[in-house]
Amino acid sequence: MNGTEMTLLALFILYAIALSAGLMRAGHRARPVLRADGPSDAPRNRPARILIVGATGGTGRQLVAQALERGYVVTALARNPAKLRIAHPQLTVIQGDVLDQAAVEVAMRGQQAVVSALGHKRFFWPTRILSGGTRNLLHAMAACGVRRLVCETSLGVGDSAGRMGLYYTLFTIPLILPFYFWDKARQERIIAESPVDWVIVRPGRLTNAGRRGQLRHGPQVGNWLWTERISRADVAGFMLDQLVSDIYLRAAPGVAW
Repeated sequence: MNGTEMTLLALFILYAIALSAGLMRAGHRARPVLRADGPSDAPRNRPARILIVGATGGTGRQLVAQALERGYVVTALARNPAKLRIAHPQLTVIQGDVLDQAAVEVAMRGQQAVVSALGHKRFFWPTRILSGGTRNLLHAMAACGVRRLVCETSLGVGDSAGRMGLYYTLFTIPLILPFYFWDKARQERIIAESPVDWVIVRPGRLTNAGRRGQLRHGPQVGNWLWTERISRADVAGFMLDQLVSDIYLRAAPGVAW
């Protein structure tokens, strides 16, 4: 490797480190808990009707299927309902775009909680789909009196920056996903600054493996060196668990196997 190549490599590594530092500052960072009792692990009232956003994605379809298995009355907001491929008497699919405030408010009416697995594949140019869609969700929640939001983001954002492992920190995120992760950071900050009862769930690298039912969760999940994985099925199960638990209320736990 010649001098020019070494210089370019050094500059890229500096860029990757700077991006990781920026994602830390832009996303949610935990603050000290001032309450003497801390978060409660007592069961909360179970909602009956939930809105699932991002329902046609990998995690979203798992959310819909598992929520129906648990007996929820589910409304799914989808730009293309045909992609969901789930039919059930307790499932209503509403066609609409999360960036359309009116469509979001229509879907929000009558709901008691929201579970968001928003995502997209526009990786290579600036986007605000995640942050803009989440802002619309929060406005609709305020208008309709809905308090609970559980939202999927990712390890590597906020105070989990760097915890996707070296491969993601130094290659995948800075080269392929910088705009996507920057919008995830904005999304987290918007949620954290809102008055709703929120939980942000940060999974490791997502897989399509089956559900194990056993996973690690908490603020220290993730690794600086290697990439930890978890199935979309297990992430969906953990997210639905947060509808009836306050242990991670206003917190952003990581989840991985």
